[in-house]
Amino acid sequence: MAESHELTPASVWRNPIHFLAFGFGSGALPKAPGTWGSLVALPFVLLWQQLPPGGYALVLVLSTLLGIWLCHRTAADLGVHDHGGIVWDEFVGVWITLWLAPPGWLWLIIGFLLFRLFDIWKPWPIGWVDRQVSGGLGIMLDDILAGIMALLVLLALAAIPGLA
Repeated sequence: MAESHELTPASVWRNPIHFLAFGFGSGALPKAPGTWGSLVALPFVLLWQQLPPGGYALVLVLSTLLGIWLCHRTAADLGVHDHGGIVWDEFVGVWITLWLAPPGWLWLIIGFLLFRLFDIWKPWPIGWVDRQVSGGLGIMLDDILAGIMALLVLLALAAIPGLA
Protein backbone atom coordinates (compact mmCIF):
# COMPACT_ATOMS: atom_id res chain seq x y z
CA MET A 1 0.00 0.00 0.00
CA ALA A 2 1.31 3.46 -0.88
CA GLU A 3 2.28 5.85 1.86
CA SER A 4 1.99 9.58 1.27
CA HIS A 5 4.66 10.64 3.80
CA GLU A 6 7.56 9.36 1.69
CA LEU A 7 10.07 11.88 0.45
CA THR A 8 10.12 12.68 -3.23
CA PRO A 9 13.30 11.35 -4.80
CA ALA A 10 15.33 13.89 -6.78
CA SER A 11 15.19 11.53 -9.77
CA VAL A 12 11.57 12.59 -10.37
CA TRP A 13 12.89 15.87 -11.75
CA ARG A 14 15.75 14.31 -13.76
CA ASN A 15 14.40 11.00 -15.04
CA PRO A 16 11.54 11.23 -17.58
CA ILE A 17 10.26 7.76 -16.58
CA HIS A 18 10.01 8.79 -12.93
CA PHE A 19 8.50 12.14 -13.92
CA LEU A 20 5.71 10.37 -15.81
CA ALA A 21 5.17 7.79 -13.06
CA PHE A 22 4.86 10.70 -10.62
CA GLY A 23 2.12 12.20 -12.82
CA PHE A 24 4.18 15.03 -14.32
CA GLY A 25 5.35 15.82 -10.79
CA SER A 26 1.88 15.94 -9.20
CA GLY A 27 2.76 12.96 -7.01
CA ALA A 28 5.54 15.03 -5.45
CA LEU A 29 3.06 17.21 -3.57
CA PRO A 30 3.41 16.44 0.15
CA LYS A 31 -0.23 15.85 1.08
CA ALA A 32 -2.64 13.46 -0.70
CA PRO A 33 -0.53 12.78 -3.82
CA GLY A 34 -3.17 10.37 -5.17
CA THR A 35 -5.79 13.09 -5.05
CA TRP A 36 -3.48 15.59 -6.73
CA GLY A 37 -2.57 13.03 -9.38
CA SER A 38 -6.26 12.36 -10.01
CA LEU A 39 -6.92 16.10 -10.38
CA VAL A 40 -4.04 16.57 -12.83
CA ALA A 41 -5.44 13.67 -14.88
CA LEU A 42 -8.84 15.36 -15.34
CA PRO A 43 -7.92 17.82 -18.14
CA PHE A 44 -6.76 14.89 -20.25
CA VAL A 45 -10.29 13.49 -20.07
CA LEU A 46 -11.48 16.52 -22.02
CA LEU A 47 -9.10 15.46 -24.81
CA TRP A 48 -9.96 11.77 -24.64
CA GLN A 49 -13.71 12.56 -24.75
CA GLN A 50 -13.18 14.11 -28.20
CA LEU A 51 -12.34 10.61 -29.45
CA PRO A 52 -14.94 7.99 -30.34
CA PRO A 53 -15.45 5.45 -27.51
CA GLY A 54 -13.16 2.96 -29.27
CA GLY A 55 -10.40 5.56 -29.57
CA TYR A 56 -10.74 6.44 -25.89
CA ALA A 57 -10.62 2.69 -25.10
CA LEU A 58 -7.39 2.42 -27.07
CA VAL A 59 -5.94 5.28 -24.99
CA LEU A 60 -6.94 3.33 -21.87
CA VAL A 61 -5.26 0.12 -23.06
CA LEU A 62 -2.07 1.90 -24.12
CA SER A 63 -1.86 4.05 -20.98
CA THR A 64 -2.43 0.94 -18.84
CA LEU A 65 0.33 -1.01 -20.57
CA LEU A 66 2.64 2.00 -20.35
CA GLY A 67 1.68 2.42 -16.70
CA ILE A 68 2.52 -1.16 -15.76
CA TRP A 69 6.00 -0.63 -17.16
CA LEU A 70 6.43 2.94 -15.79
CA CYS A 71 5.28 1.99 -12.29
CA HIS A 72 7.35 -1.20 -12.20
CA ARG A 73 10.47 0.53 -13.42
CA THR A 74 10.10 3.51 -11.07
CA ALA A 75 9.31 1.34 -8.03
CA ALA A 76 12.29 -0.88 -8.80
CA ASP A 77 14.59 2.13 -9.28
CA LEU A 78 13.41 3.63 -5.97
CA GLY A 79 13.47 0.30 -4.13
CA VAL A 80 9.92 0.85 -2.84
CA HIS A 81 7.01 -1.37 -3.91
CA ASP A 82 4.48 1.44 -4.36
CA HIS A 83 5.90 4.84 -3.47
CA GLY A 84 3.07 7.19 -2.54
CA GLY A 85 4.19 9.63 -5.21
CA ILE A 86 3.69 7.16 -8.06
CA VAL A 87 0.35 8.37 -9.39
CA TRP A 88 0.23 7.22 -13.02
CA ASP A 89 -2.14 4.53 -11.71
CA GLU A 90 -4.51 7.28 -10.52
CA PHE A 91 -4.32 8.90 -13.95
CA VAL A 92 -5.49 5.70 -15.61
CA GLY A 93 -8.09 5.03 -12.89
CA VAL A 94 -9.70 8.44 -13.43
CA TRP A 95 -9.57 8.00 -17.20
CA ILE A 96 -11.34 4.63 -16.87
CA THR A 97 -13.96 6.15 -14.56
CA LEU A 98 -14.83 8.85 -17.09
CA TRP A 99 -14.58 6.75 -20.27
CA LEU A 100 -18.32 6.70 -21.04
CA ALA A 101 -19.38 9.60 -18.79
CA PRO A 102 -21.93 12.09 -20.04
CA PRO A 103 -20.34 15.39 -21.07
CA GLY A 104 -20.06 18.25 -18.63
CA TRP A 105 -18.18 19.40 -15.57
CA LEU A 106 -20.73 17.92 -13.16
CA TRP A 107 -19.98 14.41 -14.44
CA LEU A 108 -16.22 15.06 -14.30
CA ILE A 109 -16.56 16.06 -10.65
CA ILE A 110 -18.85 13.12 -9.79
CA GLY A 111 -16.48 10.71 -11.56
CA PHE A 112 -13.46 12.18 -9.78
CA LEU A 113 -15.18 11.84 -6.38
CA LEU A 114 -16.36 8.29 -7.09
CA PHE A 115 -12.89 7.22 -8.18
CA ARG A 116 -11.26 8.73 -5.09
CA LEU A 117 -13.89 7.05 -2.90
CA PHE A 118 -13.20 3.58 -4.34
CA ASP A 119 -9.43 4.16 -4.45
CA ILE A 120 -9.29 5.18 -0.78
CA TRP A 121 -11.99 2.82 0.57
CA LYS A 122 -10.66 -0.19 -1.38
CA PRO A 123 -13.68 -2.53 -1.09
CA TRP A 124 -13.19 -6.14 -2.17
CA PRO A 125 -11.60 -7.05 -4.58
CA ILE A 126 -9.64 -3.76 -4.75
CA GLY A 127 -8.11 -4.13 -1.27
CA TRP A 128 -7.24 -7.78 -1.87
CA VAL A 129 -5.48 -6.93 -5.15
CA ASP A 130 -3.66 -4.04 -3.45
CA ARG A 131 -2.26 -6.46 -0.85
CA GLN A 132 -1.64 -9.52 -3.03
CA VAL A 133 -0.43 -8.40 -6.46
CA SER A 134 3.04 -6.93 -6.72
CA GLY A 135 5.14 -5.12 -9.29
CA GLY A 136 3.87 -2.65 -11.85
CA LEU A 137 0.74 -4.72 -12.41
CA GLY A 138 -0.05 -4.60 -8.70
CA ILE A 139 0.45 -0.84 -8.56
CA MET A 140 -1.90 -0.38 -11.52
CA LEU A 141 -4.52 -3.09 -10.95
CA ASP A 142 -6.16 -1.78 -7.78
CA ASP A 143 -6.70 1.61 -9.47
CA ILE A 144 -7.99 -0.07 -12.62
CA LEU A 145 -10.56 -1.91 -10.50
CA ALA A 146 -11.43 1.29 -8.60
CA GLY A 147 -11.91 3.00 -11.97
CA ILE A 148 -14.17 0.22 -13.24
CA MET A 149 -16.29 0.28 -10.07
CA ALA A 150 -16.54 4.07 -10.19
CA LEU A 151 -17.46 3.89 -13.90
CA LEU A 152 -20.27 1.43 -13.17
CA VAL A 153 -21.70 3.66 -10.43
CA LEU A 154 -21.35 6.72 -12.67
CA LEU A 155 -23.19 4.99 -15.51
CA ALA A 156 -25.92 3.87 -13.10
CA LEU A 157 -26.34 7.48 -11.93
CA ALA A 158 -26.37 8.73 -15.53
CA ALA A 159 -29.16 6.25 -16.34
CA ILE A 160 -31.48 7.86 -13.78
CA PRO A 161 -33.99 9.93 -15.76
CA GLY A 162 -33.36 13.64 -15.49
CA LEU A 163 -29.75 13.41 -14.23
CA ALA A 164 -27.79 13.13 -17.46
